[in-house]
Amino acid sequence: GPEGDGNGNSRSQPPQGTDWNGRRGPTEPCEQTPPITSGPGKGTQVTVEIHREDTSPQLIKRLSLGRGSQRLRGHDNKGFQKIEAPRPPGAKDLHAYPWDKSSLKSMPVDLQQLEKLDAYALKVNVKNSVEELVKALLKQARTDLEKVRAIWMWICHHIEYDVVGYHNKSQLSSKPRDVLQMGKSICEGYAELFEHMCSLAGVQCKKLSGHAKGHGYKTGQTFTGDSDHAWNAVYIEGRWHLLDSTWGSGSVDDSFTKFTYRYNEFYFLTHPALFINNHFPDNSNWQLLKPTLTLKEFENNMLHNSNFYMLGLLGAHPETPIIQTVNGKASVSVDCRPGTLFMFKLKGTDQHGLMTLKKHGMELDIYPQETGSHKLEIFAKPSKAEASDDVYKCVVEYLVECESVDKATHFPKDLHQPVGPSWVSERHGFLRPSHSGPVLHTNDGRCSLTFTLSKDISVLTSLHTDGGSLTEDMGRRHVLQIHRRNQIELKVHLPHAGNFVLKIYSKKKSDPGNYDYIFNYLIRCQNTEVKWPAFPQSYSKWLQDYEILEPLSGLLPANRNVRFKLKMHGIAKVLVQAENTYPLTLNKGCWEGTCNTSGCREVFVMVHENANHSFYSQVLKYEVETQ
Repeated sequence: GPEGDGNGNSRSQPPQGTDWNGRRGPTEPCEQTPPITSGPGKGTQVTVEIHREDTSPQLIKRLSLGRGSQRLRGHDNKGFQKIEAPRPPGAKDLHAYPWDKSSLKSMPVDLQQLEKLDAYALKVNVKNSVEELVKALLKQARTDLEKVRAIWMWICHHIEYDVVGYHNKSQLSSKPRDVLQMGKSICEGYAELFEHMCSLAGVQCKKLSGHAKGHGYKTGQTFTGDSDHAWNAVYIEGRWHLLDSTWGSGSVDDSFTKFTYRYNEFYFLTHPALFINNHFPDNSNWQLLKPTLTLKEFENNMLHNSNFYMLGLLGAHPETPIIQTVNGKASVSVDCRPGTLFMFKLKGTDQHGLMTLKKHGMELDIYPQETGSHKLEIFAKPSKAEASDDVYKCVVEYLVECESVDKATHFPKDLHQPVGPSWVSERHGFLRPSHSGPVLHTNDGRCSLTFTLSKDISVLTSLHTDGGSLTEDMGRRHVLQIHRRNQIELKVHLPHAGNFVLKIYSKKKSDPGNYDYIFNYLIRCQNTEVKWPAFPQSYSKWLQDYEILEPLSGLLPANRNVRFKLKMHGIAKVLVQAENTYPLTLNKGCWEGTCNTSGCREVFVMVHENANHSFYSQVLKYEVETQ
């Protein structure tokens, strides 16, 4: 089956695309080419190798071929150079395992320099014979690398995976000329066509077979019986390299009924320490690794698909695909190069976890809400994605085995992943957070956060909790913003105990438009006696850098004298309007005074912006307790 490479296009349902392995049909008996002899002076001697698919490549016979109408491997080779038999992999072909995180490929490849060749190869439209096709492709290819690249590009864009043939192998031919004429095949046909085209082009190439973690692979499964996939090794610049044109061409859907061309650069000359992730050759010499892996190690290893590496991710922890929860919790982390965004799904939802973004990756704690085995998928995308690439792709999958549920750790529905400040909030102008973690614990129901704002932005905040106890308006009024030059303080007073989400939005002050959501915190309070009223309601004339020193509570006691102290500038007069009107006096930048709350339900603070004006503007509104 094809490679399970999440490449879906919808955000809510991250992708379930797949790439593939075709099951092999019955193994064909090895072609025993009879020796062709020729009279003296007529012949050219070439070396041909004949061996069973499962033997290590070695020289079996030397044949002398006449110049007549000889046929090599059943294909007409006239007009093409003869090539030597492939040598078996040796010490100089081997790469160190595990991967050294250097390059995704086994040799330096400058993709930009190959762009013209790639474009040429895609346009070649020869279907009448493999020989003519190779001749056309070689017009623009000089080096062995260029020849292999031209063949690779052509096959990946012109041969589609045969989903019907896969289910009905008896009707299927994987002979190169049949594959070319049909324009489709399973992995066997891709690999045979690749091998034959390379041999015509004078490049040594070998078809390899083995097990692959492709379409239909389940985390933790074992591999038994015959191999189920085929790919190639090519000999370039004195070394063997690996490629898989089946998986380079595209993917099949979950039901294995539809193939979609989706070119994948990853499988061209893949670094062997990465190729072993999902390709296990029957002959372990063809891993091209030192040390080689056993089948058991292959089965137990974490499957990172091509998206994982193409997005610049470096590693995931734990390194085993099956995780056991401890006291109802499991933790996962991914290391990456800076600037990668992540999301996750546990049994299809991101509700039961806490994900934080770090500069070099992400950390995730999950709390499954039922026992049993759960699929955990992690998705990623680059933050500077071109619009076309702006989808989250599945990069790693775990199986989480949960023995006991932590019922105490519950996350509000409104919590948005990731949680807490990160390089993303920093990029939007929120620097030096006083709380760098995702969760704030408060015992008395109050907490305060500060940031330095690096941009000229307006900030909007709101508090949310499950159970409908907070309307949208009241959710806003339980958070108070205080600005001091480029610093902002957010004071939060919780209306009751529980789990709350503090959401933070911003927009450029010069923008007339809407606020954009930036990030959120989880606030936890277990003290059931907590019961803070909202802050007073403010109106548009209450400027961002004004400050309430007292009273902070938006609910004033009845029949009391209440002290007011407000920091406001550029104002001529301030009045507090209760049943009676109480003027405040200016003292060291603060307007101060007392008001009596008897006989009224509401108290307003009013300002005269200009001594010559006769009208006042309301800036704050307080409620008064009922008796």
